[in-house]
Amino acid sequence: MRRAHRLAAGLLTAGALALTGCAQSVDPIERLGRKAVRSVAPKVRDAGGQALAAHAPPAPRAAAYARWGLRAPLPAAPPPPARKPARPFVVDRVPTRDKVVFLTFDDGAERDPAFVRMVDELNLPISMFLTDSVASPGYDHFDRLRRAGGGLSTVQNHTVDHPYLPGLPYAGQRAQICGQQDRLEARFGARPRLFRPPYGAYNNQTLRAAGDCGARAVVLWG
Repeated sequence: MRRAHRLAAGLLTAGALALTGCAQSVDPIERLGRKAVRSVAPKVRDAGGQALAAHAPPAPRAAAYARWGLRAPLPAAPPPPARKPARPFVVDRVPTRDKVVFLTFDDGAERDPAFVRMVDELNLPISMFLTDSVASPGYDHFDRLRRAGGGLSTVQNHTVDHPYLPGLPYAGQRAQICGQQDRLEARFGARPRLFRPPYGAYNNQTLRAAGDCGARAVVLWG
């Protein structure tokens, strides 16, 4: 009888470790055997290095743990490893039969107050792909434009200095893209999700750098 009991406990332990999910009505910790708990439970020691007994779980759960030969719940699982950002996808057209216009502009050289009024009065959502060396003297203007029209417009990335990116190594491309990500986030409070390469020119290193800098998509024009 005792042998059968130990065999059943061992099978329960193996089954619990193999599961990725379980029914809500059964505590997965209750399925584990004493041996499994001893192998993974944290060892608590006093100032002199002597091992201390594991902390008892609060009632009424203590009775349930004891019923299955456990003195304490298992420690929490470690967090999953950080995943490398996925390479962004390239957008050069949006298939649709709707009569729509995608309104974007680059660089940030023009700062016409009348355009801000039009965007505000018509509630036009626009995407601004700003280059720091061109737009930074007028970031206040683009902040007003971003807030106009119900705050539907967004500020996106067009590099720090508008270089031809395929002519730069990965480190140089990353500096141009991440540098502008940081500047725009600091100025406007949101990290851009879209990146537009100057002249529409890019290579595999551009996509890698854009993804590493947090861009979700590389947007071109049709």
